[in-house]
Amino acid sequence: MNARPNTAVAPVDLAAVKQRQQAAWSSGNYAVVGTTLQIVGEHLAEAVDLRWDERVLDVAAGNGNATLAAARRGGRVVSTDYVPALLELGRARAQAEQLEVGFQEADAEALPFADASFDVVLSTFGVMFTPDHARAAGELARVCRPGGRIGMANWTPDGFIGQMFKVLGRHLPPPAGVQPPSRWGTREHLQALFGDRAERIQTQARSFAFRYRSAAHMIEVFRTWYGPVQKAFQALPEPRAAELHAELAALIERMDQGGGAGLVLPSEYLEIVVVRR
Repeated sequence: MNARPNTAVAPVDLAAVKQRQQAAWSSGNYAVVGTTLQIVGEHLAEAVDLRWDERVLDVAAGNGNATLAAARRGGRVVSTDYVPALLELGRARAQAEQLEVGFQEADAEALPFADASFDVVLSTFGVMFTPDHARAAGELARVCRPGGRIGMANWTPDGFIGQMFKVLGRHLPPPAGVQPPSRWGTREHLQALFGDRAERIQTQARSFAFRYRSAAHMIEVFRTWYGPVQKAFQALPEPRAAELHAELAALIERMDQGGGAGLVLPSEYLEIVVVRR
C-alpha cells in the first residue's frame, strides 16, 4: 500500500502576521483616508444610543473617528490603537475640540483593561483587521459590561473595500489559514464570533461614498497614504505593480457613480450593535 502524502497544513504564525500588519498600518498616514470616514463614527455613536457619562472604549481607533463621535455625546472615552502615531493624531483632534479623551496604546487582541470595564465598546474599520478574529471578539466582549453595547462598522465582502482587498490578495496572497477581514462584515461570522456572549446582534447595511477627482487620483492617495495598499505596491516589481494599478482602476471605474463629474464610489459596510449578555 502506498503511503498517503502528508497534506497537513502548518499552523499560521499569527504573531508574525500581526507584526506585518502593524508595520503596514504604521506606514503612510492612514489619517489622510481615515478623516474622510468621520460620518461613520457619528452614525455608530447614534446606533449604540450612547448616553452622557457612559464609559466608552474605542478599539483600533486609528485617528479617532468613533472616539470623537462618542466624546461629542458626553462619553468618557479611552481611545486605543497599536500605532502610536495615529493615537497622537487623534489626541490633536480631541484637543482642537476641547474634548476630554484618554489615549492608550493597546493591542485589540490583548486589551489592558479589567472585565466589564466599559458600558460601550466601539470600533470603526479597526478590529476587523486583527489576524485572530475569535480572540479579538473575545476581548471586545470581555471588557464590555453585561447589558452594555459593542458597536462596530465593518466593510462587507461585496463592497468596494472588500473587493479591493480581494484584488490585493490576488497579487500578494495572504498566509494560508488567515481569515479575510471582510468576514467581520457578515452576520453569520458575527454570530459565530460572539455566540452566547450576545443577548442580541443588530445589523444594518450602510454605504459610505469615497469622493475623489478620478480613479487615478484615488489610487494615488491610497498607494501613498493607505498602509496596506502602499505596502502592496512597494512589494511588487514594476510590471506587476502596473497590473495591480490597472486592476484597481477597473474596479473603481466599474463601481463609480459620479457620472463623470468627479468620482463617487459607494462602499458597503455593516453597522453592528451587539448587546452583551
